Amino acid sequence: MNQLEHFNQYRPLLFSIAYRMLGSAMDAEDMIQETYLRWQQQSETGIDSPKAFLSTVITRLCIDQLRSARVQREQYLGPWLPEPLVSSQGPDAADMVTLADSLSTAFLVLLESLSPTERAVFLLREVFDYDYADIAGIVGKSEANCRQIVHRAGQHISAGRPRFETSPEQQEQLTQQFLETCTTGDMEGFMNLLTEDIVLQSDGGGKAIAAIYPVSGPDRVARFFFGLLRKAAPDIAFARTPVNHQPGVITYYNGQPVNVITFDFAGDRIWRIFIVVNPDKLHGLPPLGGKTSLN
Repeated sequence: MNQLEHFNQYRPLLFSIAYRMLGSAMDAEDMIQETYLRWQQQSETGIDSPKAFLSTVITRLCIDQLRSARVQREQYLGPWLPEPLVSSQGPDAADMVTLADSLSTAFLVLLESLSPTERAVFLLREVFDYDYADIAGIVGKSEANCRQIVHRAGQHISAGRPRFETSPEQQEQLTQQFLETCTTGDMEGFMNLLTEDIVLQSDGGGKAIAAIYPVSGPDRVARFFFGLLRKAAPDIAFARTPVNHQPGVITYYNGQPVNVITFDFAGDRIWRIFIVVNPDKLHGLPPLGGKTSLN
């Protein structure tokens, strides 16, 4: 196996790590390219484990990228949400079904509250099942320290998750009901889908109309959402499609995506609504009639 073949063997893994670290498919691809350049500069005879070498390089690159991006995100106008990932994006990353839960918008948003190193340690252990000894070598910390980081980060992530789980079938049903209430103007039915502590976040990045602050409570969320629908062009179209390996909705105007809606669920209700409107984060989405399932 030559150097390129070795690299391509681990490319899906590298994308999976980088996307979860950065929340951006475009940035993840940049990190992969930089990792490949560094891989080319090495002699394979001096590398005991290509996986360990490549994982170390891309993780450290992502940590550095997050540190440089932190100031930008602190100055970001309104909530920052990850770039939506549909099944056709990424080098087979979305096909790694066993890692699907860690791709959800809600999970990636929770990761934002961790420091870059904490995020790396937590992901490598809890999502990708790396040994603590390997993780310690990748981030330059002791095994004991890495164990403490995973424990603290796990507690933080758990505290931000809904109390009740929702089956995939319930998620699909709730998403369909969400669309039906929106398209029929059934505000009461819409509100009945929401938990009492529902929160809606929209990411326009200062480049599209969006709520600068989170919207909380069923009544306010419903009024905000139906206000958007009243102002929308009459020929908009909705498409249900898996986004970040969960049910999602893409809104189209003139066949082009204008926003992506994803959810977090709690039992038989919708607990969080995330709307990405920032056009910079929609460039990888399919046009209407592409690989989506219309309903």
